Amino acid sequence: MGYGNLRQWIEQLRRDKDIAVIDAPVDPYLELAEIHRRVVQEEGPALLFANVIGTPFPVATNLFGTVRRANQAFGTRPEQLMKTMASAAETLLPPTASGIWKEKRLLLDLLKVGTRNVPQGEAPVLGVCRSTDPLKELPRITSWQEEGGPSILLPIVYTESITQPNDHNLGIYRIQMYDDSKVGVHWQKHKGGSFHHREAELLGETLPVSVFLGGPPALIAAGAAPVQERIPELMLASLVLGGKLQMVKDPMGGHRIPAEAEFAIRGLVTPQERHTDGPFGDRYGYYSKPRDFPVMHVQRIWHRKDAIYPATIVGKPRQEEYYLREYIQRLLAPVYPLLMPSVKALWEYSECGPHSLVSAVVRESYPNEAMASAYRILGEGQLSLTKFLLLTDEPVELTDFPGLLENVLERFNPASDLMVYGNVSQDEQGHPVNPLNNSSKAIMVGVGSPVRELPYAYTEGPISGVTQAIPYCRGCLAVSGASYEEDPELASRLVAVLRAQETAWPLVIVVDNAADTVRTQTSFLWTVFTRFDPASDIYAECEIKRHHIGYKLPLVIDARMKRDYPEELIPREDIVQRVDRNWKSYFPH
Repeated sequence: MGYGNLRQWIEQLRRDKDIAVIDAPVDPYLELAEIHRRVVQEEGPALLFANVIGTPFPVATNLFGTVRRANQAFGTRPEQLMKTMASAAETLLPPTASGIWKEKRLLLDLLKVGTRNVPQGEAPVLGVCRSTDPLKELPRITSWQEEGGPSILLPIVYTESITQPNDHNLGIYRIQMYDDSKVGVHWQKHKGGSFHHREAELLGETLPVSVFLGGPPALIAAGAAPVQERIPELMLASLVLGGKLQMVKDPMGGHRIPAEAEFAIRGLVTPQERHTDGPFGDRYGYYSKPRDFPVMHVQRIWHRKDAIYPATIVGKPRQEEYYLREYIQRLLAPVYPLLMPSVKALWEYSECGPHSLVSAVVRESYPNEAMASAYRILGEGQLSLTKFLLLTDEPVELTDFPGLLENVLERFNPASDLMVYGNVSQDEQGHPVNPLNNSSKAIMVGVGSPVRELPYAYTEGPISGVTQAIPYCRGCLAVSGASYEEDPELASRLVAVLRAQETAWPLVIVVDNAADTVRTQTSFLWTVFTRFDPASDIYAECEIKRHHIGYKLPLVIDARMKRDYPEELIPREDIVQRVDRNWKSYFPH
């Protein structure tokens, strides 16, 4: 069985000498976040801030911020169990006596999945209850100077359907703190919690909401997992935990609470009430724009007598969230072929933020079957928010993006294998050029046998308007010259220039600094795809036949910073200097 609560995991980190305790006073306004970011970038230890100004609670961050820690926190057993469940589907459907006997070990494991009520006296989370100014003592963590206010940064938000209480949702949605008893809940419209709120609002009813902090690491993983709407996340938490998830009844009524949680915040979201939320430094590396979101009126807070406040810091990839999302992707990977039989493997690239870029290995047993798989993927839950989808039928390792891109570019026919769709919905946290929910998507397919040999070294001579030309991988050239503000037509002109010189490069990316862009997979994906809007940023010659747009090589993508993009997250200089000065006091040994 996995770690039953946060402190068990922290004690394991102590034994592994993989946690640093910072006894020096630390300001939750900007200073704590800057320390955390530096440690994450160095793949350093978890952090326990023992003396955070303005709160009696120690703050734990970076608990999952390396591949090793994420793997150890959740273990390999859940991943193996998911693979076993996927492979057993054919044996158990339809169920037969021989099939059930063959999978008896799996079925015994599944009997351990679920929740178990414990007596109130055995639930540490019920140690203290505060109903007057319930949020007063919580840390006011602010990560970036332009943010609209402090936020709860690792909240597990729990809701139930007003009409069907067994339909519940766990999600990690940002909670902005307005005062000591009122918060904003950043429910994106396509997430489960928002569905419950919309249902209650249409009925004119308040929606009870619980926000859990801490508990078993498995609970955090379940809250972060982008599972299907009808899959109960409490069951997923139990599966990752490897045993029954202990729950306790709230003595004052309402939802059950995870007995081993550090904090449980209880309140009501009233219908039609909104408050401005943000701006907020988000996972794409930019400030999200202020928007109105539902308001939660906090009635009470339960917490352990010696509670530890778990938090994380959001910002430009890679942050701690990256490692958590990578683990969850591996955990859920066996499910995709069950949901979509023609999809053999699927991967979402956390380096450029959620939903920006997805790739898949698909079946191509008849012409254009890959396109049917593409539509299936783009109709599946949160995958519907994908902006750019790359497909191949070769058994490549999808996490290796340069290898995948080369594979697709070798086989890609631009006249038939690129589809761009405008006026579609997108992630509310994304940053398109066009207004919210009026964005675009693209599908790029490379299947069958190779049709071209890809160049690697650039040997074609000077390009008009280009000062740097550096290959990212075979077939993909990064170039830079004037900024978008200085020369907004550079990308469109390059199409004609490159066609005239009969370039061998099928894909050319225009960026502000080619050398910085191609440095790593993370730098390339973040620069090119975080802000990517296919209908606005792809340039190519094309022709229309039978209502189909057929493109011609080369494709040019303009990935330069543009005037209407949001502000990039950059730490305030005086905070950087303060952390520089105090670094040895944080880490004296």
